[in-house]
Amino acid sequence: MKHKKVTAVILSGGIGTRIGSDIPKQYIKVKDQAIITYSLRVFADHPDIDGVLIVAADEWRGFINDEMLKCGISTDKFIGFANPGENRQLSVYNALKAIISRPETDNSIEVLVMIHDAARPNISDSLISRLLEAYDGHDGVMPAESMKNTLYTSVDGKSLSGTLDRSMIFAGHTPELFDVSKYYQANISLLPDKIKSIKGSSEPALMAGMDIVMVENDEKNYKITTQNDLYKFSEEITRGCKVDKFTM
Repeated sequence: MKHKKVTAVILSGGIGTRIGSDIPKQYIKVKDQAIITYSLRVFADHPDIDGVLIVAADEWRGFINDEMLKCGISTDKFIGFANPGENRQLSVYNALKAIISRPETDNSIEVLVMIHDAARPNISDSLISRLLEAYDGHDGVMPAESMKNTLYTSVDGKSLSGTLDRSMIFAGHTPELFDVSKYYQANISLLPDKIKSIKGSSEPALMAGMDIVMVENDEKNYKITTQNDLYKFSEEITRGCKVDKFTM
């Protein structure tokens, strides 16, 4: 059985215009810590994460380094930064290139990549562990949740046209876990133009025929996108809801 080496990639290159802030949302401070810092701490502390790589623009790298120092986050696993791409998936691709270029001393090591949004501060130890436990025998794992509401279609955006079978529809979340070699090749196959239309990290894997399974997402593992999301997270922190290494 191969030993697994897991690198967590935190995507922090977005600008988050919908939240109405003059800085990217992942750098907004909540209770004296930037939003990115909450998830960064969890990955740095998790015993099964071997490395952490952050996709971030040059002008924010000093800020991130200062946050790690100020908040007492261990840098032992921090392997550096990658450049943001033209879109989210090109940012992922830049991170994959950085991981692939790192030398491995033992070819019996199976290298995995776990991709997470910096704007999801409530990542838990238990979700990371569930992803790793579900991986064996597959090419990747995605946290997902089933649809609770009835889903309708509309051709013109005004009148109802039909319904969808919600038992077959799931909302995808991060972090997503992949075999880095297979996933890297899946992304290369989409260059130079198709990769620009990719919306979710698991989409290239599905297009390449990789075997991706699902685990149940944590209810609190939401993405901060709007002012309401930011307010919700701020309220949770203020009430002291986060316990056990920032796990909800």
